[in-house]
Amino acid sequence: MIDPSSAIIAAIVDDDQRMLWSLENLLESAGYTVRLFAAAETLLESGQLAELDCLISDIDLPRIDGFELLRRARAARPELPVILITGHHAIGERPPPGSAGNCLLLMKPFDGQDLLAAVSEAVQRLRGRS
Repeated sequence: MIDPSSAIIAAIVDDDQRMLWSLENLLESAGYTVRLFAAAETLLESGQLAELDCLISDIDLPRIDGFELLRRARAARPELPVILITGHHAIGERPPPGSAGNCLLLMKPFDGQDLLAAVSEAVQRLRGRS
């Protein structure tokens, strides 16, 4: 799906360990380098935001939720593609606040191939700007 020499780095933020592992396996099987974070603040404090080609985050996180993470990521890296995931259908029916640009919302359960396609397309747009 991707060129292995391109070293695409995707971060996944979710407080559900099973979801982290599942998405990690999916993305690594497609050739992505994956960074896992159980909380938004862990990612923000890590200093790794600058290295990312794509950010995938659950919306329903403790302390700093996915919408606030999106806002902070946009402030630091406006061009960074962000994919928000949620199981709350009421949230999924409206666009995320501050989601203009490179942001996509996926409803759980979502198809793994749909996520891979979304990541691939987002990274191609990002790298096309470079």
